[in-house]
Amino acid sequence: MLLIYTHKITPRLTFIFNQVFKRILQTQVSYTTDIAYFENFIGPKITYTKAPLADELFIRCHDLLFEQGIYDIEITVSNWDATPCFFKTGKKSAIPFDIFAASFYLLSRYEEYLPHVKDEFDRFPATESLAFKNHFLEIPVVDIWAFKLKELLNERFENLEFVERQFNALSTIDIDSAFAIKHKNILRTLSGILSDFFNFNFKQLSYRLLVIFNFRKDHFDQFNKILNLQKSFKIPTIFFFLVSDYTTHDKNISHNNLKFRSLIKSVADYAQVGLHPSFFTMGNDAMLKKESKRLEEITNAHVQKSRYHFLRIDLPESYQKLIDLEIFEDYTMGYAQHCGFRAGTCTPFYFYDLDFEIQTPLKIFSFAFMDGTLKDYLFLSNRKVELKIENLIQQVKAVDGTFISIFHNESLSETGRWLGWSKIYYNMLKILSDKELKST
Repeated sequence: MLLIYTHKITPRLTFIFNQVFKRILQTQVSYTTDIAYFENFIGPKITYTKAPLADELFIRCHDLLFEQGIYDIEITVSNWDATPCFFKTGKKSAIPFDIFAASFYLLSRYEEYLPHVKDEFDRFPATESLAFKNHFLEIPVVDIWAFKLKELLNERFENLEFVERQFNALSTIDIDSAFAIKHKNILRTLSGILSDFFNFNFKQLSYRLLVIFNFRKDHFDQFNKILNLQKSFKIPTIFFFLVSDYTTHDKNISHNNLKFRSLIKSVADYAQVGLHPSFFTMGNDAMLKKESKRLEEITNAHVQKSRYHFLRIDLPESYQKLIDLEIFEDYTMGYAQHCGFRAGTCTPFYFYDLDFEIQTPLKIFSFAFMDGTLKDYLFLSNRKVELKIENLIQQVKAVDGTFISIFHNESLSETGRWLGWSKIYYNMLKILSDKELKST
């Protein structure tokens, strides 16, 4: 066990030390403000305060973990060896940066509470983030800092034990539209037929009619393919279903449609299922609660997982709403227009609510990329998409983290702009299933 001396034990301090030591480095840690107890302790110990007590391992602290409230902090990013870092410490400190304060700043999403320019969908954009501005968005710096600290601790304390954690992967599938053509109401079906006809798109019209009359398969119906790949590669898959009313941004088929309900139940027999709260649930508690109840009625199970549609969250309110509904896992943490690690980590962590200064029971799973990001925002060719995915996987495997991807059933349809993406998905799963592959 590692003993930490600090002049004050705060919720911020215990939150981030538990994340770094218990969840990333997987070793036990305890805290004390008693100098005599600390000095008499026989075993690995660290002083985390403004000045060392004796010859123990000393890490000089920044004030952030001892404050309350939110302030505009001046941050200068420089390098710790080849890794970006900030909150520089003095010469007496065993490491040149306060990685605990820096990790807290990133994981708490401190910067998202500060004034910022929102994007067209009222989201915090990547371009406003410290990581994007300083070119480390695609690096899980929190995990890297933790492992650099581990090297230092191993050199200093021979008896300190760490459990080697294992690389994990999750494939997540957002179901914005379960079917492209089938099972839609009469008005939407007729509208599609007339649109094809008057736009002289007779090839699409022919296909549409064949699908409607069950002579062809709906190209969004990729569920068996995804489930078979989960079975083959043994990569857990989570499906997030949109069960909202029809709106300008939410265009799935009706949650009352028996075929749609049967699909959700069938998928839930073989994979994990979560809620995809609709576009307008941001700022609408009643709507979020209604959609959660809908999914629970279909699956006959309490909703445990969530990812907001359009990745549309506003901190801390969006997460507070999930907690109120006792939804304790969220997979929204990431950006629509850029790849990378929004919270600077590839390790799941608990949401720290800066409004109430507490660690909440909501566990955050940060994803590395979304299919639409690579295709529609970064405009990458299929080959460059594969290279980008491989690089992100290597970043996560290097620290034995958790790699999470977002695809849609539509992006595996092999139609339109998604030609070749089934192969991209297959190759990604193949790389992820190779547990021995490490970053070089």
